[in-house]
Amino acid sequence: FCTPCLQECLKPKKPVCGVCRSTLSPGSRALDLEKQIEVTETTCNGCNKKMYLSKMRSHAASCSKYQNYIMEGVKAVTKEPLHNTRNFPNRFTFPCPYCSEKNFDQEGLVEHCKTLHSMDAKQVVCPICASMPWGDPNYRSANFMEHLQRRHRFSYDTFVDYDADEDDMMAQVLMRSLRDK
Repeated sequence: FCTPCLQECLKPKKPVCGVCRSTLSPGSRALDLEKQIEVTETTCNGCNKKMYLSKMRSHAASCSKYQNYIMEGVKAVTKEPLHNTRNFPNRFTFPCPYCSEKNFDQEGLVEHCKTLHSMDAKQVVCPICASMPWGDPNYRSANFMEHLQRRHRFSYDTFVDYDADEDDMMAQVLMRSLRDK
């Protein structure tokens, strides 16, 4: 689903399913859809490896051929030439700040830390925040697990235009707020 459609479905007054439009209940899961995702096979557009849909997100985060495929698509629809991508931080995969594991997407990092490091009190730098334009790569979170739970429930990419300046973003927010009334 595109972001505007999802946002429409999740309006606080009455969140509804994006497919059938039935009312969503807190904590209810679409088990039939989860099962279908577990058994449906697909092919990576980058490396042509076959896998189940449930594995595609984590594969895409670490597959350089898939990331090149995406960048080629972006170049094809971008009017202006893209800047040299080596100058931009990686906002797709992250290392665990506690151990040496790498290439987690945001959801994967949150799950990994909840599973393996929930009791670790060591102050660490959040790799997700450090990759953001406003992030401080030296700031150590006093409670990293709480930080993950509060700040990284969603992907910033869905809501942030990294190339827009603050005035442009404020104008967009104001326009959207007027439309939503």
